[in-house]
Amino acid sequence: MEEKTTRVVDYINEVKTRCTYNAAAEAIGITPHALKKQLGDPRPEISWFVSPTSGEPMRFKDDEKHPELYRTTRIITSSKVLVRNLGL
Repeated sequence: MEEKTTRVVDYINEVKTRCTYNAAAEAIGITPHALKKQLGDPRPEISWFVSPTSGEPMRFKDDEKHPELYRTTRIITSSKVLVRNLGL
């Protein structure tokens, strides 16, 4: 993964908060499609990235989702949060 993408993945896993693909991609400076490609196959540590309409990870089986995925209803929907907190 690219350095900025890795930083965002690490941050999202640290704060255990869902984040839309759009917010993460915009903060990194790539398209949501490019972000999905960089993230690769479904696995728990990237299940934090979700659809803005459903709040769910797209095309993830239950066993591929992080066990704490629903610990909060909060979802990061603005790239500004990531830019501010990670200095992107």
